Amino acid sequence: MAPFEALYGKCCRSPVCWGEVGEQRMLGPELVQTTNAAIQKIRARMLTAQSRQKSYADVRRKDLEFEVGDMVFLKVAPMKGVLRFAKKGKLSPRFVGPFEILERIGPVAYRLALPPSFAAVHDVFHISMLRKYVADPTHVVDFEPLQISENLSYEEQPVEVLAREVKKLRSREIPLVKILWQNHGVEEATWEKEEDMRAQYPELFED
Repeated sequence: MAPFEALYGKCCRSPVCWGEVGEQRMLGPELVQTTNAAIQKIRARMLTAQSRQKSYADVRRKDLEFEVGDMVFLKVAPMKGVLRFAKKGKLSPRFVGPFEILERIGPVAYRLALPPSFAAVHDVFHISMLRKYVADPTHVVDFEPLQISENLSYEEQPVEVLAREVKKLRSREIPLVKILWQNHGVEEATWEKEEDMRAQYPELFED
């Protein structure tokens, strides 16, 4: 059924099929009945399409599962101690570990063997927070020097000022500094307000 037919209750008239379609008027109960029938037909076709798409996706979806004794990485979120001025260059999540799975808690949660430095963190995690143990030095952080909080975040520390620039607004100028962050490469350096960085990390600007 074409969108025009569903909306107006009749086929779209064109020069090709002008004589075949003809003029048709529906009033009162007949119009309501025809409209309801069209709605039911559209809903049925939508459900069929959704069911087909779900079946297609389910065939290719592999449920993530781990076994007791497996080694996994735990996802943590890097946070910075200053408010961002620019949104670009957001620090991406990192994975710490690996940690051993001690117990499966229900279908989607696992208990991990955590070190003493994780004393403030609950040891049961949803499967979405875990990753299979695969060596990848660009996404793994040594957790020993990190202070992991209860919400699995840690504060990143600036390492070096890479560049400076001034952002010009309508009525003022804002000095910015490009900061290299610990545990991140140069490609993830971010622009921050120099005023905020000097207040939060004065040692970064000492000669």
